[in-house]
Amino acid sequence: MTDYRQLLSNIKTRHNPENRYLVESRMFTGLPGDISDLQRYVYMAMMAVDDSYTSKTKEAGQRVRTHLQDGGLTNVSYHYQGSVMTDTHIKGYSDIDLLVICEKYYSYDSASVKQILASYNTRYSYSQLSKLRSIDNASPYTGNVYDDLRTIRVQSESILSRKYLKCDISHPKAIKITNQDLHRDVDIVTAGWYDNVNSIINDQNITYRGIQVYDKVANNRCAADYPFLSIERINTKSVNTGGRLKRMIRFLKNIKADSKQKIDLSCFDINAICYNIDIDAYKDLHYLYLVTIVFLQLHKIAYDESYANSITSVDGKEYIFRGNNKRREVATMLQNVSTIYSILKEQHLII
Repeated sequence: MTDYRQLLSNIKTRHNPENRYLVESRMFTGLPGDISDLQRYVYMAMMAVDDSYTSKTKEAGQRVRTHLQDGGLTNVSYHYQGSVMTDTHIKGYSDIDLLVICEKYYSYDSASVKQILASYNTRYSYSQLSKLRSIDNASPYTGNVYDDLRTIRVQSESILSRKYLKCDISHPKAIKITNQDLHRDVDIVTAGWYDNVNSIINDQNITYRGIQVYDKVANNRCAADYPFLSIERINTKSVNTGGRLKRMIRFLKNIKADSKQKIDLSCFDINAICYNIDIDAYKDLHYLYLVTIVFLQLHKIAYDESYANSITSVDGKEYIFRGNNKRREVATMLQNVSTIYSILKEQHLII
């Protein structure tokens, strides 16, 4: 039998690693005093990390940014990605990704732009076609993007190695530092801008822009990723559901962390699983009933291949379960959630 008192202790330690009284006192505010350990576990598993810890994580990222700026790094902009930006991280001592993006050039989806312009596609307005035409007719960048990206990476390594005792420059796609004062890790990622058609017709608004991460070992750029669109979509949908989307995401992350079985699902996968649930099914529900919603979603993905194949990433750019074995991992996650779901039903806490 699962010891939910121990699992509750695990979550409390993740949320409050410094065992601070004020953080502890805020954990169960508003809950009745006579509820079970399981109910408390579910509540905590859905709860956001205390703001005091999250603010330190963001401060660690800001200090790295300041060091890079003061160290003379130029022609770059700074942005953040990852679960801290959606408040779906589950650890007090969370890390953060700082993107250092080259501003000397941008790349775009030239093939799609040319195809649209050549086909007289009526899906796009005159104004939108003009934006595509303007990008397509612009003078090409005459510099070397790989030299530009390598310079940013090398200069960043030099600056941060002088500032941090723990500075790991061995990873091809990120520099990893530890701020020992704040007890936080920061991944510093060199990247360049990438604009698809959606980005161009939206005036290269940052929400829609993609990035291509630089790999220093391969001296190449990775496939385009759209972290800002994912952040915006999760934040917006969670607002529209009273925070319930983020509660379900945190719940599955904690289930994964506490499972005795290895569950090979990334944060990217878990975000997609929860994001693709119809908000009308849960936007007004009590937190315990969110367990039912998550259970039903996992069950459908695990046992309905057609439905699983329809699940896309939050940014809509890729299918999560096509051509891989991730549904097996969902089935393992389902076993863990099913235990909680069954007990809540036996205790008549949910229908």
